[in-house]
Amino acid sequence: MIDQQIEIPTKDGHITTFISHPERGGPHPVILFYMDAPAIREELRDMARRLATSGYYVTLPNLYYRSGVMELGPLPADPEAPERKRMFQLMASINIPLVMEDTRALLAYADHQAAARTDIVGTVGYCMSGRYAVNAATHFQGRVRAAASIYGTHLATDQPDSPHLAGRKTKAELYFGCAETDIYAPMETIDKVRQAMQDDGANAEVEIYPGTHHGFAFPKRPVYDRDAAERHWERLLALYRRNLS
Repeated sequence: MIDQQIEIPTKDGHITTFISHPERGGPHPVILFYMDAPAIREELRDMARRLATSGYYVTLPNLYYRSGVMELGPLPADPEAPERKRMFQLMASINIPLVMEDTRALLAYADHQAAARTDIVGTVGYCMSGRYAVNAATHFQGRVRAAASIYGTHLATDQPDSPHLAGRKTKAELYFGCAETDIYAPMETIDKVRQAMQDDGANAEVEIYPGTHHGFAFPKRPVYDRDAAERHWERLLALYRRNLS
């Protein structure tokens, strides 16, 4: 495996990006791995590496680069802790249009890499970035063939770029993996996503993971659920096998 951390130019500066891919057998389909709210950390790099070992060119960009922030470090459980308040401020500093501009830059860079194949792209986003993974499928049609939101938030809003409307805008296969108990994505939101996907005839699946809580796929979280996490890996890799070959 080859791991590297590079600076990719964007309209707003340079986005620090961790890249992992197999040493041989390329070019490999690109996977855009969008970070969750606690930012870049070794936990995410390990997840990117796991994806890469299945034959993909995985990019994990630091979406907080405009704020000059890379890693937040340990976060106290107390929601009123200054570190958590800062995290929420950083979350609010980015949005779908900005992240789609970053995605354009990431793909432009990958276009010139011998190890990357950018005509077949997959995406995955966790928590705050589920919406980004889904929107990449609507913004880069014909390239993004599969998109996964894992306990994504803001999935059904009143905005025209709401993820629950994506089924009418893309032919990519969409997967929504949802925690059974999630204060950030309550069941009424998930039901709205499922209904919209059905109404629009989308190539999509909305799956509830029984007994799980928001964050269940992250090994370092107290809510980590090994069985559910492994199921999410199986679903993710199967999604990519179907669409990125």
